[in-house]
Amino acid sequence: MKYTFELLGISPILDFFNHQQNFVQKPLTTGIEYLGSYECKLDAFLQSIETVPPKQGWNRDEVVDTVIQFWVNHSEPIRYWKARLCDAGRNNLLVARVADIGSLKAEFETLLEKNI
Repeated sequence: MKYTFELLGISPILDFFNHQQNFVQKPLTTGIEYLGSYECKLDAFLQSIETVPPKQGWNRDEVVDTVIQFWVNHSEPIRYWKARLCDAGRNNLLVARVADIGSLKAEFETLLEKNI
């Protein structure tokens, strides 16, 4: 299985918490997780992954490797989001998404179908 990791943006803590509560209550279990961190650091996101319940069929080592590869290969977006997080202040988180490619594709297709 292939995975993807992306930094998505800055969110107030309460908004992120509410999103997570709604996401957890979805009837279908998806291979998508949203992570929040007070710091724009690799270690912070790796710790966040450790708290995620194992998804059906996920290989945690491959997920961790995907996050590390993102960090190695995307220094400009990382610097950008680090600066935006600093600008946003203490009551905000940097939000990222980790997902298996198949689940992410299915989620996007569902969103497109709803908009047609």
